[in-house]
Amino acid sequence: MDGMDFPEAKQQILLLLNRVQPSQRLKLIDWIRTSDELGDALVDNNKVILRSIADDLRASLPQDAMLASETNVQKKMQQRSHPTVHVDAFLYDDEHVDALCEAGTMSRSYCLQCGSIRTAPLDFVSHSFSVSELFFLFRNVLPDLSGRMLVDVGSRLGAVLYGGYVFTSASRLVGVELSEEFVHLQNQIVHKYGMSDRVQVVHADVCTQSALLQSADVLVMNNIFEYFMEPSQQVRAWKLIMQTFTKKGSLLVSVPSLEESLNTLQEVLPDNWVEELPLDYNAYTAHDVDSETLGQIHLYRVI
Repeated sequence: MDGMDFPEAKQQILLLLNRVQPSQRLKLIDWIRTSDELGDALVDNNKVILRSIADDLRASLPQDAMLASETNVQKKMQQRSHPTVHVDAFLYDDEHVDALCEAGTMSRSYCLQCGSIRTAPLDFVSHSFSVSELFFLFRNVLPDLSGRMLVDVGSRLGAVLYGGYVFTSASRLVGVELSEEFVHLQNQIVHKYGMSDRVQVVHADVCTQSALLQSADVLVMNNIFEYFMEPSQQVRAWKLIMQTFTKKGSLLVSVPSLEESLNTLQEVLPDNWVEELPLDYNAYTAHDVDSETLGQIHLYRVI
């Protein structure tokens, strides 16, 4: 049976309040406002929404969540020193990966010698945060985003935008995405789940979005350049970001660290641009993500 839509659910809540004894009504309203029980239920429900979005996206994408047009990305992954496959963490949690491995449609290892039992683990790379990483990002890394604008550079499937919508009160969540196919996919999800009041997806190269970068309060950059741009293009994009994302106090989330990303390109992080803020990677204690994975997330503040 299909669940209730928003107007019907709202009507049911009002009916319920009207049925409560007048002497108990304020007590119930106070419980709704302050209860940890309800807070936990809302968090769980938000995760259910994100997993429902992931279900919809899996049905629209190949298993590796790569587009046929992303030939350069595929080529760069094949050139890595260690065999690497793309497993999108938003679409596939460990349980999904285990199930696919059991079904024989995915593997965690590769054969060192054809026909041999000698195997070694594959490297998995993801261009999206998992649901658990999104929860950590918005509840443990970033402050209250009420009235603030977050920009996700290379929004791809839109995971950061959907996570920001359900976990925060950010006034605007803007994704910048170069692929028209991914923009279309994100807009489908935004429309289906009623997020268009706060979520916008811009089809553009980030290097054309100086005004957006200048006004952003939070910038999210998750594995955005290495696989998608040639080194010279990466340097160009980084220089533009360092020159335009300069509003004092603005926050930047980077995976991996800025130092690691720039060192690969033999570029130096400017001394007077940002300062890294300490994070407690042990604050999130759920079993579905480890502190090593969370340790790839770095937070900076514009000086």
